[in-house]
Amino acid sequence: MAKAKAKKQQQEQTYSSDGASAPAVDARSPEERLPRHARQHHDLPDREQCEEILRKMLLIRRFEERAGEMYTKAAIGGFLHLAIGEEAAIVGATLAMRDTDYLISTYREHGQALARGTDPKNVMAELFGRQDGVSKGHGGSMHLFDCERRFMGGYGIVGGNLPLAVGLGLSSDYQETEDATVCMLGDGAINQGNFGESLNLAALWSLPVVFMVVNNQFGMGTAIERASAITDLSKRGDGFGVPGSRCNGMDVLDVRAAIEEALRRAREDRTPQLVEAVTYRFRGHSMADPEEYRSKDEVEEWRRRDPIATFGERVTGEDVMSQDDVDSLDQEAQSRVEEAVEFADQSPFPELDALYDHLYAYGDQVPGWYVVDERAPETHKGEDLRDSSSDAMRELAEAGAAYAKVGDAEDRRKRSDPEEGDTESAGPRDEEGGAD
Repeated sequence: MAKAKAKKQQQEQTYSSDGASAPAVDARSPEERLPRHARQHHDLPDREQCEEILRKMLLIRRFEERAGEMYTKAAIGGFLHLAIGEEAAIVGATLAMRDTDYLISTYREHGQALARGTDPKNVMAELFGRQDGVSKGHGGSMHLFDCERRFMGGYGIVGGNLPLAVGLGLSSDYQETEDATVCMLGDGAINQGNFGESLNLAALWSLPVVFMVVNNQFGMGTAIERASAITDLSKRGDGFGVPGSRCNGMDVLDVRAAIEEALRRAREDRTPQLVEAVTYRFRGHSMADPEEYRSKDEVEEWRRRDPIATFGERVTGEDVMSQDDVDSLDQEAQSRVEEAVEFADQSPFPELDALYDHLYAYGDQVPGWYVVDERAPETHKGEDLRDSSSDAMRELAEAGAAYAKVGDAEDRRKRSDPEEGDTESAGPRDEEGGAD
């Protein structure tokens, strides 16, 4: 019997492109992978809500596509993680939330900011690293933030947002409000240690938090079957006292229904929830991903279940909207994205003196240096950069900016010398927007 088991294991193994022995890739079709349950069919909402759903999903799709194009043109630096294909999971979840609820996400979070209502101009400007971005150009693609809309940011560390979500839930509990928190994480975060720690504390303290696993079935290039012994991720909270459920992440209405119910339980019963939205990303993990871990046929098979196309077909098929109406919303989304690109391109880069802004909340409670800047011969406090009169330090900063081909040196020199130029530099931007 042992030999038979060993032979079966050997037959089920294949070899990955990096030479590592790994379980065979799951050969199930999308229909077999997607969850089946009583919530699978949902009546369409009224026309106004259908328009809202399509408008948001189309905006996210067109924004992501254009961001990818601008990345290839070197207008966007760093890494860029696109959520093309995951629009239903994003929009469905945010539609279920109240305006006063908190949303915290991963680094694949452009769509989350847009779905919560952040202006695409400010989101694109942040991707461009510009001053008018939602994080003043300091965060870039992975660190968007909009406190006004209670979007508490994207985080570059896998699973790094989980303990923060517990803190948000604790704040709501401490202040005795009805505000809940939706914490989005990828399937790759499930095996991080703070996943269990965060779920345990949320259950122990009865916090109103919904942990939403956006399972696009790959942690970077590793299929879920190779990383988790239990591939039904909704069960991963059982040992911590966090009930789980699954939904079809390619169906915006199914996601909304699942998150609505989870938020109700978290809010009313003070029981944290775990929801797995099974979805699929049509692009690679990031723009640098060669996608050697999956076949083009597999991607194409999932593309036939495109959440935007299927929802559009349904609203036209049931005569809620016409195809012209859908096309008009698509054109509107494309126009807004083009305006966002133009706005971002005209926005100035942050001042060099702003390098250490907004890193810490300074106070007198703890004396000491928060940041040490060693770029100049005289080491100094980084937080005192704006007040420093060191010519050597400024020359080093200018040299670094020139090497990176960032900004306009002449404009910076004029802004730093109050006796040169006029005082209008704080007003409207010039035609070049402070950039080369």
